[in-house]
Amino acid sequence: MSLEVLTFGCRLNAYESEVMRGHARGQDNTIIINTCAVTAEAERQSRQAIRRARRKSPDARIIVTGCAAQIDPDRYAAMPEVDLLLGNAEKLDADAFTKTGGDRVRVGDIMAVAECAPHLVTGFEGRARAFVQVQNGCDHRCTFCIIPFGRGNSRSLPLAEITAQTRILAASGYKEVVLTGVDLTSYDQDGMGLGAMTRALLDAVPELPRLRLSSIDVAEVDDSLIDLIAHEPRLMPHLHLSLQAGDDMVLKRMKRRHSHGQALAFCDRVRSLRPGIALGADLIAGFPTETEAMFQRSLDLIEAASLAFLHVFPFSGRSHTPAARMPQVPVAERKARAARLREAGTRSLTRYLEARIGETVEVLIERDRRGRSQHYAEVRLEGGAYAPGDLVMATVTAAVDGVLMAVAGD
Repeated sequence: MSLEVLTFGCRLNAYESEVMRGHARGQDNTIIINTCAVTAEAERQSRQAIRRARRKSPDARIIVTGCAAQIDPDRYAAMPEVDLLLGNAEKLDADAFTKTGGDRVRVGDIMAVAECAPHLVTGFEGRARAFVQVQNGCDHRCTFCIIPFGRGNSRSLPLAEITAQTRILAASGYKEVVLTGVDLTSYDQDGMGLGAMTRALLDAVPELPRLRLSSIDVAEVDDSLIDLIAHEPRLMPHLHLSLQAGDDMVLKRMKRRHSHGQALAFCDRVRSLRPGIALGADLIAGFPTETEAMFQRSLDLIEAASLAFLHVFPFSGRSHTPAARMPQVPVAERKARAARLREAGTRSLTRYLEARIGETVEVLIERDRRGRSQHYAEVRLEGGAYAPGDLVMATVTAAVDGVLMAVAGD
């Protein structure tokens, strides 16, 4: 059996999995499992994958890493299936995969990590778009979130390292790169924020056709980033917002730094500057103390802000977080509210997609005749043969079940 890497969770994990794939190249009969801890369900899936990997490959060397391993190393070290446990800093050390002997558990103090170590990745297995890490960690302490204890404090990569990585990926044939981090809009290196860094990156790599941002925090967006959103055609007209809720009291109890009104004002502003921009958001259903009236304000926000692409999570209490000690909404009600948010999101997405009928879109092919437009809408092309990574201009003819139907040619 050759090397296998299983990735759970965020785009940053996807990037780091490719770093590990490069470090462990030549390590046959090895399975690396890069875990996630954002919810209890994410951890359950990670543990399930570890057990499944051992049943499938009883003689393989199983290496477990990622946020779940960093936050709760004792739990994962106790699993007999695990041969080597690595923390989030240790997993990026090339020697960790080749060194024989030593401790079975290598998980250090993530809060002591002060820098982002640069790594150069040449490709992403099975993916048409590439990811570039620009930031890691988070200095905020939202009451529901365990991730800072898996990622450490905020730290950013220098522009020169980001540029070098992006050039390599563009030279490898990638036509879209996604900038990623744990708290992307907190990027700060040598006095340069996210907007200024992104502007400099686009200027330095003119051969890259498409650049996309992963999740951003509306409380941290500065004027330079707003200007880029408004005027840079190579920055994709799609933003995913870390909103989490639509009620001001819930947001306060979450320790978020924006209000319902500020979120709505941001959406209105970018939509006026970049007509047709697609907006998505993370939303948590059933946060502790959330009443039906509070929940309704999250529902209202979806329509008022025209949020087309939603990531909805029923609240998942994480050990040692303040929210886990607050009065809890019953699990069944959390799930029911999450379903209602998703239904509202589906209606909003349908309206957004139907408004694209007749427009010309640029489609990045992911497989067969399917891909994503510049707005991140899923597109299915009628006829033709295309390879993953191709950019195809197409005219939208219909919107069916959350997918744009289109014909190639402008």
